[in-house]
Amino acid sequence: MEFEILVWLLLLFATPLWFLATILIKSKPPPSPPSSTTTTTTTTVPKVYPIIGSVLSIIANKHHRIQWISDILHASPSSTFVLHRAFGSRQLFTANPTVVHHILKTNFQLYHKGPTLKCALKDFLGQGIFNTDGPNWKLQRQISSHEFSTHTLRKFIETVVDVELSDRLLPLLDDASRNKTIIPDFQNILQRFTLDNICKIAFGFDPECLLRDVPFTTALTDATIICSNRLNAAFPLIWKTKKLLNVGSEKRLKEAISEVKDLARRIMREKKKELREKETLDSMDLLSRFLCSGHSDEEFVVDIIISFIVAGRDTTSIALTWFFWLLSKHPHVEEEILKEVTQKDTVYPHACEEMKDMVYTHAALCESLRLYPPVPMNSKEAMSDDVLPNGSLVKRGWRVTYHIYAMGRSEKIWGPDWAEFRPERWLSWEEVEGRWRFQAVDAFTYPVFQAGQRVCLGKEMSFLQMKRMVAGILRRFKVVSNVAEPVYGGYFTSFMVGGFPVTIQNRN
Repeated sequence: MEFEILVWLLLLFATPLWFLATILIKSKPPPSPPSSTTTTTTTTVPKVYPIIGSVLSIIANKHHRIQWISDILHASPSSTFVLHRAFGSRQLFTANPTVVHHILKTNFQLYHKGPTLKCALKDFLGQGIFNTDGPNWKLQRQISSHEFSTHTLRKFIETVVDVELSDRLLPLLDDASRNKTIIPDFQNILQRFTLDNICKIAFGFDPECLLRDVPFTTALTDATIICSNRLNAAFPLIWKTKKLLNVGSEKRLKEAISEVKDLARRIMREKKKELREKETLDSMDLLSRFLCSGHSDEEFVVDIIISFIVAGRDTTSIALTWFFWLLSKHPHVEEEILKEVTQKDTVYPHACEEMKDMVYTHAALCESLRLYPPVPMNSKEAMSDDVLPNGSLVKRGWRVTYHIYAMGRSEKIWGPDWAEFRPERWLSWEEVEGRWRFQAVDAFTYPVFQAGQRVCLGKEMSFLQMKRMVAGILRRFKVVSNVAEPVYGGYFTSFMVGGFPVTIQNRN
Protein backbone atom coordinates (compact mmCIF):
# COMPACT_ATOMS: atom_id res chain seq x y z
CA MET A 1 0.00 0.00 0.00
CA GLU A 2 2.84 2.39 0.90
CA PHE A 3 4.50 1.65 -2.43
CA GLU A 4 1.33 2.49 -4.38
CA ILE A 5 0.93 5.80 -2.50
CA LEU A 6 4.58 6.68 -3.26
CA VAL A 7 4.08 5.86 -6.95
CA TRP A 8 1.07 8.14 -7.31
CA LEU A 9 2.70 10.98 -5.34
CA LEU A 10 5.73 10.89 -7.62
CA LEU A 11 3.54 10.71 -10.71
CA LEU A 12 1.64 13.77 -9.52
CA PHE A 13 4.98 15.51 -9.04
CA ALA A 14 6.32 14.48 -12.46
CA THR A 15 3.20 15.34 -14.50
CA PRO A 16 3.44 19.16 -14.18
CA LEU A 17 7.12 19.01 -15.12
CA TRP A 18 6.30 16.91 -18.18
CA PHE A 19 3.59 19.40 -19.13
CA LEU A 20 5.99 22.34 -18.73
CA ALA A 21 8.63 20.62 -20.86
CA THR A 22 6.01 19.95 -23.55
CA ILE A 23 5.21 23.68 -23.65
CA LEU A 24 8.93 24.46 -23.97
CA ILE A 25 9.23 22.03 -26.87
CA LYS A 26 6.25 23.54 -28.68
CA SER A 27 7.59 27.06 -28.16
CA LYS A 28 10.83 26.21 -29.97
CA PRO A 29 11.13 25.84 -33.75
CA PRO A 30 11.48 22.20 -34.83
CA PRO A 31 15.13 21.13 -35.24
CA SER A 32 16.64 20.57 -38.66
CA PRO A 33 17.59 16.98 -39.50
CA PRO A 34 21.01 16.25 -37.99
CA SER A 35 23.63 15.94 -40.72
CA SER A 36 27.38 16.01 -41.03
CA THR A 37 27.35 19.77 -41.52
CA THR A 38 24.59 21.15 -39.29
CA THR A 39 24.37 21.87 -35.59
CA THR A 40 20.80 21.63 -34.44
CA THR A 41 20.71 22.47 -30.76
CA THR A 42 22.19 24.65 -28.06
CA THR A 43 25.78 23.92 -27.06
CA THR A 44 25.48 25.20 -23.47
CA VAL A 45 25.40 22.80 -20.54
CA PRO A 46 21.73 22.44 -19.48
CA LYS A 47 20.52 24.37 -16.46
CA VAL A 48 20.30 22.41 -13.20
CA TYR A 49 17.37 22.78 -10.78
CA PRO A 50 17.01 21.43 -7.24
CA ILE A 51 15.62 17.87 -7.03
CA ILE A 52 14.75 17.57 -10.75
CA GLY A 53 18.25 18.38 -12.08
CA SER A 54 18.18 19.02 -15.84
CA VAL A 55 14.99 17.06 -16.48
CA LEU A 56 13.34 19.94 -18.36
CA SER A 57 16.22 20.03 -20.87
CA ILE A 58 16.24 16.24 -21.13
CA ILE A 59 12.54 16.17 -22.02
CA ALA A 60 12.79 19.17 -24.36
CA ASN A 61 15.61 17.49 -26.34
CA LYS A 62 14.42 13.90 -26.21
CA HIS A 63 13.68 13.73 -29.96
CA HIS A 64 17.22 14.78 -30.90
CA ARG A 65 19.06 13.56 -27.81
CA ILE A 66 22.10 12.21 -29.69
CA GLN A 67 22.81 15.49 -31.48
CA TRP A 68 22.06 17.56 -28.35
CA ILE A 69 24.62 15.74 -26.20
CA SER A 70 27.10 15.71 -29.11
CA ASP A 71 26.90 19.51 -29.46
CA ILE A 72 27.54 20.02 -25.75
CA LEU A 73 30.55 17.69 -25.83
CA HIS A 74 32.04 19.49 -28.84
CA ALA A 75 31.72 22.82 -26.97
CA SER A 76 33.37 21.43 -23.84
CA PRO A 77 37.17 22.01 -23.56
CA SER A 78 37.63 18.51 -22.09
CA SER A 79 34.97 16.88 -24.34
CA THR A 80 33.30 15.75 -21.12
CA PHE A 81 30.35 16.96 -19.06
CA VAL A 82 28.01 15.72 -16.32
CA LEU A 83 24.25 15.57 -16.92
CA HIS A 84 22.17 16.01 -13.75
CA ARG A 85 19.17 13.71 -13.76
CA ALA A 86 16.26 13.76 -11.31
CA PHE A 87 16.66 12.97 -7.61
CA GLY A 88 20.46 13.28 -7.54
CA SER A 89 21.27 10.79 -10.31
CA ARG A 90 24.27 11.71 -12.51
CA GLN A 91 25.44 10.66 -15.97
CA LEU A 92 28.87 11.64 -17.25
CA PHE A 93 29.25 11.89 -21.03
CA THR A 94 32.60 11.93 -22.81
CA ALA A 95 34.04 12.13 -26.31
CA ASN A 96 37.62 12.15 -25.03
CA PRO A 97 39.79 9.20 -26.24
CA THR A 98 41.97 9.19 -23.10
CA VAL A 99 38.85 8.90 -20.93
CA VAL A 100 37.49 6.10 -23.14
CA HIS A 101 40.84 4.27 -22.78
CA HIS A 102 40.57 4.65 -18.99
CA ILE A 103 37.00 3.28 -18.88
CA LEU A 104 37.46 0.39 -21.28
CA LYS A 105 41.01 -0.68 -20.45
CA THR A 106 43.00 0.99 -17.66
CA ASN A 107 40.21 0.81 -15.09
CA PHE A 108 38.01 -1.76 -16.81
CA GLN A 109 37.26 -3.68 -13.60
CA LEU A 110 35.64 -0.57 -12.09
CA TYR A 111 33.07 0.06 -14.85
CA HIS A 112 30.31 -2.52 -15.21
CA LYS A 113 26.96 -2.66 -16.98
CA GLY A 114 25.43 -1.69 -13.66
CA PRO A 115 21.93 -2.00 -12.14
CA THR A 116 20.39 0.90 -14.10
CA LEU A 117 21.08 -0.66 -17.51
CA LYS A 118 20.38 -4.22 -16.35
CA CYS A 119 17.02 -3.17 -14.93
CA ALA A 120 15.98 -1.42 -18.17
CA LEU A 121 17.04 -4.34 -20.38
CA LYS A 122 16.41 -7.39 -18.23
CA ASP A 123 12.95 -8.16 -19.63
CA PHE A 124 14.34 -8.16 -23.18
CA LEU A 125 17.98 -9.34 -23.02
CA GLY A 126 17.91 -11.14 -19.66
CA GLN A 127 21.35 -12.56 -18.83
CA GLY A 128 22.60 -12.33 -22.44
CA ILE A 129 26.16 -11.26 -23.21
CA PHE A 130 25.26 -7.57 -23.71
CA ASN A 131 23.52 -7.25 -20.35
CA THR A 132 25.85 -9.02 -17.95
CA ASP A 133 29.27 -8.80 -16.29
CA GLY A 134 31.76 -11.03 -14.50
CA PRO A 135 31.88 -14.85 -14.87
CA ASN A 136 28.60 -15.01 -16.83
CA TRP A 137 29.93 -12.56 -19.44
CA LYS A 138 33.33 -14.30 -19.60
CA LEU A 139 31.70 -17.69 -20.18
CA GLN A 140 29.52 -16.42 -23.02
CA ARG A 141 32.42 -14.57 -24.61
CA GLN A 142 34.70 -17.60 -24.38
CA ILE A 143 32.18 -19.94 -26.04
CA SER A 144 31.21 -17.31 -28.64
CA SER A 145 34.83 -16.65 -29.65
CA HIS A 146 34.99 -20.05 -31.41
CA GLU A 147 32.34 -18.79 -33.83
CA PHE A 148 34.73 -16.25 -35.33
CA SER A 149 37.56 -18.50 -36.49
CA THR A 150 38.94 -18.24 -40.03
CA HIS A 151 37.11 -21.45 -41.02
CA THR A 152 33.76 -20.13 -39.73
CA LEU A 153 34.24 -16.77 -41.43
CA ARG A 154 34.92 -18.47 -44.77
CA LYS A 155 31.88 -20.70 -44.32
CA PHE A 156 29.74 -17.70 -43.39
CA ILE A 157 30.65 -15.79 -46.56
CA GLU A 158 30.58 -18.68 -49.01
CA THR A 159 27.59 -20.69 -47.76
CA VAL A 160 25.39 -18.08 -46.08
CA VAL A 161 25.95 -14.55 -47.41
CA ASP A 162 26.62 -15.60 -51.02
CA VAL A 163 23.61 -17.91 -51.16
CA GLU A 164 21.31 -15.32 -49.61
CA LEU A 165 22.65 -12.70 -52.05
CA SER A 166 22.28 -14.77 -55.21
CA ASP A 167 19.01 -16.53 -54.31
CA ARG A 168 17.10 -13.77 -52.53
CA LEU A 169 18.47 -10.22 -52.38
CA LEU A 170 19.75 -9.75 -55.94
CA PRO A 171 16.58 -11.22 -57.55
CA LEU A 172 14.51 -8.85 -55.38
CA LEU A 173 16.58 -5.87 -56.56
CA ASP A 174 16.41 -7.11 -60.15
CA ASP A 175 12.59 -7.17 -59.98
CA ALA A 176 12.56 -3.59 -58.66
CA SER A 177 14.92 -2.54 -61.44
CA ARG A 178 12.98 -4.19 -64.29
CA ASN A 179 9.60 -2.99 -63.02
CA LYS A 180 10.98 0.50 -62.24
CA THR A 181 9.38 0.43 -58.81
CA ILE A 182 10.57 2.34 -55.75
CA ILE A 183 11.67 0.21 -52.81
CA PRO A 184 9.93 2.12 -49.97
CA ASP A 185 12.47 1.12 -47.31
CA PHE A 186 15.82 -0.36 -48.30
CA GLN A 187 16.82 -0.20 -44.61
CA ASN A 188 14.11 -2.77 -43.83
CA ILE A 189 15.29 -5.01 -46.69
CA LEU A 190 18.86 -4.95 -45.33
CA GLN A 191 17.64 -5.70 -41.79
CA ARG A 192 15.71 -8.74 -42.98
CA PHE A 193 18.72 -9.90 -45.01
CA THR A 194 21.14 -9.67 -42.08
CA LEU A 195 18.61 -11.30 -39.74
CA ASP A 196 18.46 -14.34 -42.02
CA ASN A 197 22.27 -14.33 -42.15
CA ILE A 198 22.87 -14.36 -38.39
CA CYS A 199 20.21 -16.99 -37.74
CA LYS A 200 21.70 -19.29 -40.37
CA ILE A 201 25.34 -19.05 -39.28
CA ALA A 202 24.81 -18.87 -35.49
CA PHE A 203 21.83 -21.21 -35.03
CA GLY A 204 21.50 -23.22 -38.25
CA PHE A 205 17.97 -21.81 -38.62
CA ASP A 206 16.45 -19.97 -41.58
CA PRO A 207 13.60 -17.59 -40.63
CA GLU A 208 13.16 -16.58 -44.32
CA CYS A 209 12.55 -12.96 -43.35
CA LEU A 210 13.65 -11.66 -46.74
CA LEU A 211 11.08 -13.83 -48.54
CA ARG A 212 8.06 -12.73 -46.56
CA ASP A 213 6.85 -10.27 -43.93
CA VAL A 214 7.52 -11.77 -40.50
CA PRO A 215 5.79 -10.13 -37.48
CA PHE A 216 8.82 -11.09 -35.41
CA THR A 217 10.91 -8.34 -37.08
CA THR A 218 8.46 -5.60 -35.99
CA ALA A 219 8.41 -7.02 -32.47
CA LEU A 220 12.21 -6.97 -32.36
CA THR A 221 12.31 -3.30 -33.40
CA ASP A 222 9.58 -2.29 -30.94
CA ALA A 223 11.31 -4.06 -28.03
CA THR A 224 14.63 -2.35 -28.84
CA ILE A 225 13.07 1.13 -29.01
CA ILE A 226 10.96 0.78 -25.85
CA CYS A 227 13.85 -0.60 -23.78
CA SER A 228 16.07 2.23 -24.99
CA ASN A 229 13.40 4.72 -23.94
CA ARG A 230 13.33 3.03 -20.54
CA LEU A 231 17.06 3.57 -20.09
CA ASN A 232 16.94 7.23 -21.10
CA ALA A 233 13.67 8.13 -19.37
CA ALA A 234 13.59 11.45 -17.51
CA PHE A 235 11.54 9.77 -14.77
CA PRO A 236 12.17 5.98 -14.71
CA LEU A 237 9.35 5.59 -12.21
CA ILE A 238 6.87 6.33 -15.00
CA TRP A 239 7.83 3.29 -17.10
CA LYS A 240 8.02 1.14 -13.97
CA THR A 241 4.48 2.19 -13.05
CA LYS A 242 3.24 1.51 -16.59
CA LYS A 243 4.84 -1.92 -16.38
CA LEU A 244 3.10 -2.57 -13.05
CA LEU A 245 -0.26 -1.56 -14.56
CA ASN A 246 0.51 -3.23 -17.92
CA VAL A 247 -0.50 -0.19 -19.99
CA GLY A 248 0.82 1.84 -22.94
CA SER A 249 4.34 1.16 -24.21
CA GLU A 250 4.99 -1.38 -21.44
CA LYS A 251 2.02 -3.44 -22.57
CA ARG A 252 3.40 -3.39 -26.14
CA LEU A 253 6.87 -4.31 -24.83
CA LYS A 254 5.46 -7.34 -23.06
CA GLU A 255 3.73 -8.46 -26.28
CA ALA A 256 6.84 -7.81 -28.40
CA ILE A 257 9.15 -9.71 -26.04
CA SER A 258 6.71 -12.62 -26.04
CA GLU A 259 6.89 -12.77 -29.87
CA VAL A 260 10.69 -12.56 -29.87
CA LYS A 261 11.08 -15.21 -27.19
CA ASP A 262 8.64 -17.55 -28.95
CA LEU A 263 10.91 -17.59 -32.00
CA ALA A 264 14.03 -17.96 -29.84
CA ARG A 265 12.49 -20.98 -28.07
CA ARG A 266 11.52 -22.50 -31.42
CA ILE A 267 15.11 -22.11 -32.64
CA MET A 268 16.46 -23.67 -29.44
CA ARG A 269 14.07 -26.66 -29.49
CA GLU A 270 14.77 -27.43 -33.14
CA LYS A 271 18.50 -27.39 -32.39
CA LYS A 272 18.03 -29.67 -29.37
CA LYS A 273 16.06 -32.08 -31.54
CA GLU A 274 18.81 -32.02 -34.17
CA LEU A 275 21.46 -32.73 -31.51
CA ARG A 276 19.44 -35.69 -30.19
CA GLU A 277 18.85 -37.21 -33.62
CA LYS A 278 22.39 -36.84 -35.01
CA GLU A 279 25.36 -38.59 -33.46
CA THR A 280 27.72 -36.02 -34.94
CA LEU A 281 27.08 -32.65 -36.58
CA ASP A 282 28.77 -31.58 -39.80
CA SER A 283 29.90 -28.45 -37.98
CA MET A 284 29.23 -26.82 -34.62
CA ASP A 285 27.40 -23.51 -34.74
CA LEU A 286 27.15 -21.03 -31.87
CA LEU A 287 23.92 -22.47 -30.45
CA SER A 288 25.24 -26.04 -30.61
CA ARG A 289 28.33 -24.98 -28.64
CA PHE A 290 26.23 -23.48 -25.85
CA LEU A 291 23.88 -26.47 -25.67
CA CYS A 292 26.79 -28.94 -25.70
CA SER A 293 28.64 -27.03 -22.99
CA GLY A 294 26.13 -28.22 -20.39
CA HIS A 295 23.95 -25.10 -20.18
CA SER A 296 20.48 -26.57 -20.35
CA ASP A 297 18.60 -23.71 -18.68
CA GLU A 298 16.16 -22.73 -21.44
CA GLU A 299 15.78 -19.09 -20.38
CA PHE A 300 19.55 -18.59 -20.36
CA VAL A 301 19.87 -20.06 -23.87
CA VAL A 302 16.93 -17.92 -25.07
CA ASP A 303 18.71 -14.80 -23.75
CA ILE A 304 21.84 -15.73 -25.70
CA ILE A 305 19.87 -16.26 -28.93
CA ILE A 306 18.09 -12.89 -28.63
CA SER A 307 21.35 -11.02 -27.90
CA PHE A 308 23.02 -12.38 -31.02
CA ILE A 309 19.95 -11.75 -33.18
CA VAL A 310 19.90 -8.09 -32.09
CA ALA A 311 23.63 -7.67 -32.71
CA GLY A 312 23.66 -9.53 -36.02
CA ARG A 313 20.62 -7.81 -37.49
CA ASP A 314 20.90 -4.17 -36.51
CA THR A 315 24.56 -3.21 -36.66
CA THR A 316 25.45 -4.38 -40.18
CA SER A 317 22.15 -3.41 -41.79
CA ILE A 318 22.23 0.08 -40.29
CA ALA A 319 25.85 0.58 -41.32
CA LEU A 320 24.99 -0.35 -44.93
CA THR A 321 21.88 1.85 -44.96
CA TRP A 322 23.96 4.98 -44.29
CA PHE A 323 26.76 3.72 -46.53
CA PHE A 324 24.51 3.43 -49.59
CA TRP A 325 23.00 6.83 -48.87
CA LEU A 326 26.49 8.39 -48.69
CA LEU A 327 27.47 6.68 -51.97
CA SER A 328 24.44 8.23 -53.66
CA LYS A 329 25.74 11.66 -52.60
CA HIS A 330 29.38 10.95 -53.52
CA PRO A 331 29.46 9.27 -56.97
CA HIS A 332 33.27 9.56 -57.19
CA VAL A 333 33.58 7.26 -54.15
CA GLU A 334 31.12 4.78 -55.69
CA GLU A 335 33.21 4.83 -58.88
CA GLU A 336 36.40 3.99 -56.97
CA ILE A 337 34.67 1.13 -55.15
CA LEU A 338 33.21 -0.21 -58.40
CA LYS A 339 36.65 -0.08 -59.98
CA GLU A 340 38.12 -2.05 -57.06
CA VAL A 341 35.29 -4.59 -57.10
CA THR A 342 35.55 -5.34 -60.83
CA GLN A 343 39.35 -5.63 -60.67
CA LYS A 344 39.10 -8.24 -57.92
CA ASP A 345 36.73 -10.44 -59.96
CA THR A 346 39.52 -11.95 -62.04
CA VAL A 347 42.21 -12.22 -59.35
CA TYR A 348 40.83 -14.17 -56.41
CA PRO A 349 39.28 -17.66 -56.53
CA HIS A 350 37.90 -17.39 -52.97
CA ALA A 351 35.48 -14.76 -51.67
CA CYS A 352 37.22 -14.21 -48.31
CA GLU A 353 40.56 -13.46 -49.97
CA GLU A 354 38.85 -10.97 -52.28
CA MET A 355 37.06 -9.24 -49.38
CA LYS A 356 40.23 -8.83 -47.32
CA ASP A 357 41.98 -7.06 -50.19
CA MET A 358 39.18 -4.55 -50.85
CA VAL A 359 41.16 -1.73 -49.21
CA TYR A 360 39.32 1.30 -50.62
CA THR A 361 35.91 -0.25 -49.89
CA HIS A 362 37.05 -1.00 -46.34
CA ALA A 363 38.13 2.62 -45.89
CA ALA A 364 34.81 3.90 -47.27
CA LEU A 365 32.92 1.69 -44.81
CA CYS A 366 35.06 2.95 -41.90
CA GLU A 367 34.38 6.52 -42.97
CA SER A 368 30.64 5.88 -43.13
CA LEU A 369 30.74 4.25 -39.68
CA ARG A 370 32.60 7.29 -38.34
CA LEU A 371 29.80 9.67 -39.37
CA TYR A 372 26.87 7.32 -38.74
CA PRO A 373 27.83 4.69 -36.13
CA PRO A 374 25.27 1.88 -35.69
CA VAL A 375 25.63 2.21 -31.90
CA PRO A 376 25.70 5.96 -31.09
CA MET A 377 26.59 5.67 -27.38
CA ASN A 378 27.67 3.05 -24.87
CA SER A 379 27.22 3.23 -21.09
CA LYS A 380 28.88 1.75 -18.03
CA GLU A 381 28.29 2.33 -14.32
CA ALA A 382 30.99 3.16 -11.77
CA MET A 383 31.26 0.57 -8.99
CA SER A 384 33.26 3.00 -6.80
CA ASP A 385 34.55 6.57 -6.87
CA ASP A 386 37.13 7.38 -9.54
CA VAL A 387 39.04 10.28 -11.09
CA LEU A 388 39.29 10.31 -14.90
CA PRO A 389 42.51 11.27 -16.78
CA ASN A 390 41.08 14.73 -17.58
CA GLY A 391 40.48 15.40 -13.87
CA SER A 392 36.72 14.72 -13.87
CA LEU A 393 35.37 13.15 -10.70
CA VAL A 394 33.11 10.12 -10.99
CA LYS A 395 31.11 9.00 -7.97
CA ARG A 396 29.97 5.47 -7.28
CA GLY A 397 26.67 4.72 -9.06
CA TRP A 398 27.15 7.33 -11.80
CA ARG A 399 26.54 6.23 -15.34
CA VAL A 400 29.53 6.92 -17.58
CA THR A 401 28.74 7.12 -21.30
CA TYR A 402 31.23 7.41 -24.15
CA HIS A 403 29.56 9.13 -27.09
CA ILE A 404 30.65 7.35 -30.29
CA TYR A 405 28.62 9.63 -32.56
CA ALA A 406 30.23 12.76 -31.06
CA MET A 407 33.72 11.25 -31.29
CA GLY A 408 33.27 10.54 -35.00
CA ARG A 409 32.34 14.20 -35.60
CA SER A 410 34.94 15.81 -33.35
CA GLU A 411 37.19 18.43 -34.93
CA LYS A 412 39.71 17.78 -32.14
CA ILE A 413 40.07 14.18 -33.34
CA TRP A 414 39.50 14.36 -37.11
CA GLY A 415 40.52 17.91 -37.98
CA PRO A 416 38.67 20.76 -39.70
CA ASP A 417 37.43 18.51 -42.52
CA TRP A 418 35.62 16.16 -40.11
CA ALA A 419 32.29 16.79 -41.89
CA GLU A 420 33.58 15.47 -45.24
CA PHE A 421 32.95 11.89 -46.33
CA ARG A 422 36.53 11.15 -47.37
CA PRO A 423 37.69 7.50 -47.41
CA GLU A 424 41.22 8.68 -48.24
CA ARG A 425 41.70 9.79 -44.61
CA TRP A 426 42.04 6.06 -43.83
CA LEU A 427 44.55 5.38 -46.61
CA SER A 428 48.13 6.04 -47.62
CA TRP A 429 49.39 5.68 -51.18
CA GLU A 430 52.32 3.27 -51.62
CA GLU A 431 54.33 4.61 -54.57
CA VAL A 432 56.47 1.48 -54.99
CA GLU A 433 53.54 -0.94 -54.96
CA GLY A 434 51.24 1.50 -56.74
CA ARG A 435 48.26 0.88 -54.46
CA TRP A 436 46.42 2.08 -51.36
CA ARG A 437 47.37 0.81 -47.92
CA PHE A 438 44.84 0.95 -45.08
CA GLN A 439 45.80 2.89 -41.94
CA ALA A 440 43.89 1.82 -38.85
CA VAL A 441 42.92 4.27 -36.12
CA ASP A 442 43.31 3.55 -32.42
CA ALA A 443 40.20 1.71 -31.14
CA PHE A 444 39.80 4.12 -28.19
CA THR A 445 39.67 7.05 -30.62
CA TYR A 446 37.29 5.17 -32.92
CA PRO A 447 35.24 2.91 -30.58
CA VAL A 448 32.63 1.94 -33.17
CA PHE A 449 33.30 -1.73 -32.31
CA GLN A 450 34.04 -0.96 -28.65
CA ALA A 451 37.61 -1.51 -27.41
CA GLY A 452 39.58 -3.24 -24.68
CA GLN A 453 38.29 -6.48 -23.17
CA ARG A 454 34.76 -6.05 -24.55
CA VAL A 455 35.83 -5.30 -28.12
CA CYS A 456 33.30 -6.69 -30.60
CA LEU A 457 34.03 -10.33 -31.46
CA GLY A 458 32.14 -10.00 -34.73
CA LYS A 459 34.12 -7.06 -36.14
CA GLU A 460 35.90 -9.04 -38.86
CA MET A 461 32.77 -11.00 -39.72
CA SER A 462 30.83 -7.75 -40.02
CA PHE A 463 33.36 -6.18 -42.40
CA LEU A 464 33.51 -9.32 -44.57
CA GLN A 465 29.72 -9.45 -44.73
CA MET A 466 29.42 -5.75 -45.61
CA LYS A 467 32.11 -5.91 -48.30
CA ARG A 468 30.56 -9.01 -49.85
CA MET A 469 27.14 -7.33 -49.93
CA VAL A 470 28.56 -4.08 -51.34
CA ALA A 471 30.46 -5.97 -54.05
CA GLY A 472 27.47 -8.15 -54.93
CA ILE A 473 25.04 -5.23 -55.16
CA LEU A 474 27.27 -2.65 -56.89
CA ARG A 475 28.47 -5.04 -59.61
CA ARG A 476 24.93 -5.24 -60.93
CA PHE A 477 22.99 -2.26 -59.57
CA LYS A 478 23.12 1.40 -58.72
CA VAL A 479 21.20 2.31 -55.57
CA VAL A 480 19.65 5.76 -56.04
CA SER A 481 18.47 7.50 -52.89
CA ASN A 482 15.01 9.10 -52.89
CA VAL A 483 15.64 11.05 -49.68
CA ALA A 484 17.67 14.27 -49.65
CA GLU A 485 18.73 14.62 -46.02
CA PRO A 486 17.63 11.74 -43.78
CA VAL A 487 17.40 12.04 -39.99
CA TYR A 488 19.71 10.00 -37.77
CA GLY A 489 17.63 8.38 -35.04
CA GLY A 490 19.39 6.87 -32.07
CA TYR A 491 18.33 4.26 -29.57
CA PHE A 492 20.60 1.33 -28.59
CA THR A 493 21.25 1.21 -32.29
CA SER A 494 20.74 4.02 -34.78
CA PHE A 495 18.41 4.03 -37.76
CA MET A 496 17.30 6.23 -40.62
CA VAL A 497 14.08 7.89 -39.43
CA GLY A 498 11.21 7.24 -41.84
CA GLY A 499 13.08 4.51 -43.72
CA PHE A 500 15.29 4.65 -46.80
CA PRO A 501 13.29 4.80 -50.08
CA VAL A 502 15.45 3.98 -53.11
CA THR A 503 15.28 3.34 -56.82
CA ILE A 504 17.32 0.46 -58.22
CA GLN A 505 19.03 0.89 -61.61
CA ASN A 506 20.55 -2.05 -63.46
CA ARG A 507 24.09 -1.23 -64.60
CA ASN A 508 23.63 -3.32 -67.72
